[in-house]
Amino acid sequence: MGGKPMDVDAYSARNRHTWARLDQLAGRRKLNGAESDELILLYRRTSQQLARLQTHSPEPELVAGLSAVLARARGKIVGSSPDTWAEILRFFTHGFPAAVYRVFGWWLGVAVVFLGVAAGFATWISADPSARRTLGLQEDSNALTAPGGAFETYYTEHPNNAFAALVWTNNAWVSALALFLGILIVPVLYLLFMNALNIGVTAGLMADAGRLDSLFGFLLPHGMLELTAIFIAGGAGLKLGWTLIDPGRMSRTEAIARQGRATAAIALGLVPTLLIAGLLEGFVTPSTLPTPVRIACGLLAESLFLAYIFTAGRRASAETESATSR
Repeated sequence: MGGKPMDVDAYSARNRHTWARLDQLAGRRKLNGAESDELILLYRRTSQQLARLQTHSPEPELVAGLSAVLARARGKIVGSSPDTWAEILRFFTHGFPAAVYRVFGWWLGVAVVFLGVAAGFATWISADPSARRTLGLQEDSNALTAPGGAFETYYTEHPNNAFAALVWTNNAWVSALALFLGILIVPVLYLLFMNALNIGVTAGLMADAGRLDSLFGFLLPHGMLELTAIFIAGGAGLKLGWTLIDPGRMSRTEAIARQGRATAAIALGLVPTLLIAGLLEGFVTPSTLPTPVRIACGLLAESLFLAYIFTAGRRASAETESATSR
């Protein structure tokens, strides 16, 4: 298969303004005659360029992004408006799970380190009396750990719907910070560390009081899905930051723009994920259901979410990679 290999980065840089212009025309409500002619011309040219990229480019996100631009332009040319519900469905069956699946290694690494740090602090606090003094904790933690104490009443002191909304808002804010501060790396590491420290301290105090059953009974129903969402946000944020350091074969600007789009897709997809976690925390965690049933609800939600990511995400990634090899 002779011929000079294609410099995809240079080719993309040379045609980026054409693709942006096509996307701009496709998004306008009305076009005059000259603009309509330009739209058709750019559509044909970009279709040819996409065909060439599918032969030479190993970058699935570049091909997928250009395909989306062409789809919008095609809809404009034939006079049909985009099917909003179809686009939403495609986002949740392709865009979001694929973006999460592609950064699996990053958020798995975050999960392992986060849980390791939390477990380390919990073990230290429960086993070493000097740990409380070192961390500036009160010697008497009975107000927190006793039956009916602050740890348990935290989940029951507010109306269920108001508490669910509060939790959803807070977790969405934490995840957004982890995602978009990741480009600076250090702030997201600090954010993740402080959350791991808080969980570790609480777990250590509850273990020292012999109340691990209460800890897991109140934390696991919502915490599995909630923490997974935070791990994904942290991993995707760190991936964005690492792209700034090592953009690979692309220019730094293009690499950041591409990874930024993937990060934005993850941010949008995590909104309903955290809503489900908030509903679990607001209605299931403080409910009178037996503890095994409450934990089973959380385990079911976590299992369904992971199955969704690894099934739909793997399939969407494979479809995109297949398109690049045609």
